[in-house]
Amino acid sequence: MGYRKGYFKKDGTYVQAHFTNTRSRSYSKKNSGCMLLLLITMTFGLAVSCSESSDSNSNCPTKTCGDFTTQAQAQATYDSNRNCYKNLDRDGNGKACESLK
Repeated sequence: MGYRKGYFKKDGTYVQAHFTNTRSRSYSKKNSGCMLLLLITMTFGLAVSCSESSDSNSNCPTKTCGDFTTQAQAQATYDSNRNCYKNLDRDGNGKACESLK
């Protein structure tokens, strides 16, 4: 709220000083619409980030190259489910655990 000084009208009458609302009604309606849009955007963004973080391969066992003694064993496991064991092929060339012999 703002304080408005007293003033004279054109017809010569004096209006005493008083408090006034500094915001118009149309401004507050526009502001609530922006807030609603912001809230919807944040909710949608949170839903998308949560869906991307949930891994569809969560039922896959965790295997690393240290779990295998030969490259052939690692390759057979990798070939059985490439999506589940994609961490066995670090460079993405289709060969699992190339450091093993």
